[in-house]
Amino acid sequence: MFDFIWNLASFVVALGILVTIHEYGHFWVARKNGVKVERFSVGFGRALWRKTGQDGTEYVVALIPLGGYVKMLDERVDDVAEHDKDKTFNSKSVYQRIAIIAAGPLANFIFALFAFYLMFLIGVPSVKPIIGELTPNSIVGQAQLNPSDEIISVAGTRTRDWQDVNLAFIGEIGRDEIKIETKSQDSLYIKTTLLNTRQWHYAPEKSSALASLGIVPFRPQVYTQLATVAPDSAAEQAGLLVGDTLLAVNGEKIQQDWRSFSEKIKQYPEQNVMLSIERSGEVLQLAITPKAIKQGDKTVGYVGIAPKVDSWPEHYLVDLTYGPIDAITQSAIRTWNMTELTFGMIIKFITGDVSVKNLSGPIGIAQGAGSSAGHGLVYFLGFLALISINLGIINLLPLPVLDGGHLLYYLIELLTGKEVPEKVQEAGFKFGALTILTLMAIGLFNDFSRVFN
Repeated sequence: MFDFIWNLASFVVALGILVTIHEYGHFWVARKNGVKVERFSVGFGRALWRKTGQDGTEYVVALIPLGGYVKMLDERVDDVAEHDKDKTFNSKSVYQRIAIIAAGPLANFIFALFAFYLMFLIGVPSVKPIIGELTPNSIVGQAQLNPSDEIISVAGTRTRDWQDVNLAFIGEIGRDEIKIETKSQDSLYIKTTLLNTRQWHYAPEKSSALASLGIVPFRPQVYTQLATVAPDSAAEQAGLLVGDTLLAVNGEKIQQDWRSFSEKIKQYPEQNVMLSIERSGEVLQLAITPKAIKQGDKTVGYVGIAPKVDSWPEHYLVDLTYGPIDAITQSAIRTWNMTELTFGMIIKFITGDVSVKNLSGPIGIAQGAGSSAGHGLVYFLGFLALISINLGIINLLPLPVLDGGHLLYYLIELLTGKEVPEKVQEAGFKFGALTILTLMAIGLFNDFSRVFN
């Protein structure tokens, strides 16, 4: 329940910020061009809060936080007094209307730049993309890369951490070959490798891009010796102590593999389990009953212990922190790369290189918001920037119910000197609405499929 409330709250905060930024772009440029704005609403439906400002605009926070709108005075939909006719949206030149409509998506890109700028000023602690293992017979395994080498670029894009690597690979979906550059630990040489990706099948709901290619990132050694035992946990109640070494679960040997122990324990929520442990050279048998907790959509066993883990080697760590000037450059680069990646993914959806199964709806976005917020401000800023870029790009798609559809009509008007006929606009709006509803339905279906699977 806590996860649900946290994700929902994070989603509402994130969407509220981004919708406000987007609509404020429309609002500000409309006011600068002399258009009267009657209502500025964040959300749809019943008003939870409203206030009329001295400028005559009604400001509203509404119940359904899935969007927002700016209602401008327009003779096509309103009865307008003679003295207000010059303040209507439709009375403005086509260039002014284009500026007003384009201002919303533009505000999203500006906000992404700002969010990335703050993120790089604060600093992003991360780890270098150093290969730990290569899965045998995988794409990278066949390419004969070297474990312990660092991936420094993918398809010409510099990669400073694993997020950069993962996103760069995703951007190359559909390519027959992907060029990567790796650097040895001693930095004596840089190796260029062409990965044969003709048979690359990437399913995001099942694994990461890295795993599907056969790359296992380096991780410090994890032992089966206990480093912590949580107070009042099932482990403490069973008599486990810091320094104990786990040997077997219900007679099945663990073989120094913490992950296998974790997966075994998860199978026994609220069930009796017999643990074999080593303590001070003596093998003991302890009975334990893992508590039941929710993990995603599943109920799993939890005993409240953590293993001994080696520290990260100092030269494996990287702190992506920049000064006030350099952060501007880095935020611009990150915004451009994420914009390019998002446009590329849309094209891949259209061409079929990426399945519509990868679309996410509000549930997926809420989970992303909750997860990033849970990791701290820096990660939440990165999430906001990413979603802001996506919101800006989606609104530029040439679908009549979106800003891009309006811009398309105005560009046609600019070229022909005539407004697009009202019947054509109405047909376009119906088509656009149907398309958006279909995509939303697919996204929701995918969300529920992931939850129940």
